[in-house]
Amino acid sequence: MRTSISIADFSWPDGPERIGSHVGRLARIADQAGFHSLWVMDHFFQIGMNGPPEDPMLEGYTALAFVAGQTERIRLGTLVTGAPYRHPGVLLKTVTSLDVLSGGRAWLGIGAAWNAVESAGLGIPFPPMAERFERLEETLRIAHQMWAGDRSAFEGTHYHLGDPLNSPTALQHPRPPILIGGMGETKTLRFVAKYADACNLFDILHTPDGETVLKHKLAVLRDHCAKQGRSYDEIEKTVTGSVSVSRDGKGGTESREQLLDRFGRLAALGFEHVIVAPSGPWSEEMLEALGEILPAIEAIVPAGR
Repeated sequence: MRTSISIADFSWPDGPERIGSHVGRLARIADQAGFHSLWVMDHFFQIGMNGPPEDPMLEGYTALAFVAGQTERIRLGTLVTGAPYRHPGVLLKTVTSLDVLSGGRAWLGIGAAWNAVESAGLGIPFPPMAERFERLEETLRIAHQMWAGDRSAFEGTHYHLGDPLNSPTALQHPRPPILIGGMGETKTLRFVAKYADACNLFDILHTPDGETVLKHKLAVLRDHCAKQGRSYDEIEKTVTGSVSVSRDGKGGTESREQLLDRFGRLAALGFEHVIVAPSGPWSEEMLEALGEILPAIEAIVPAGR
């Protein structure tokens, strides 16, 4: 099972002047430990589950570019960009630039967007849900076209690109992988089957019916794949959850054995990739402790493999 980290909380107590040092150090630890990828949220205000809007929040692609310069092998992505936040042509140029400058390590993580508060606060258009999904699908179509080197004009309902030139091209072939985040069955998981390389669901095993719900979501994805004429096995099943573990078993709320058991339950459902973040900002000690059990996590074999 692949293991990745998300840095979602930048509220270290020593202030903004130390944020760069913390992020750089965490990125280097994760890179050297062998974590698969590093993700940041593409939010402009902090979200409620992590803290008040006023808490520090870095712009996602600036943060990833900074991390790219601090690391050598770990892959990089946003979890996830809200499609209406950025014009597709500019977004694709941004991710392509990250891919080129990082030596071919970029993901495109994307979704329909949900945070109306930050949109209103910064004056970002936030259309109704149906239109946000329309814009998401057009962005996905543009991504496939631009990364295929097709410069023909794109004429959509919301976006019009006269010449989607993308030079330099991405280093990854046929393109950087696309991850779509969200658990919606009608559109989100259908878009995964049609356009994406990976889905991202939430680890809800702690809820009474969490295992049943996750099993159902993957069954829906399998059905969408069948309707699209695509192999379900081509889609990487990723899941995002919280983690709290320590070397001595005292500083975290979950023992190493409990953590491995939880990841084993996710693997039994068919998940192949866990992306984790603590409740609060990462400490170097917590990340190092997780890195020490990384081989045991990676040894977990997801169902169907």
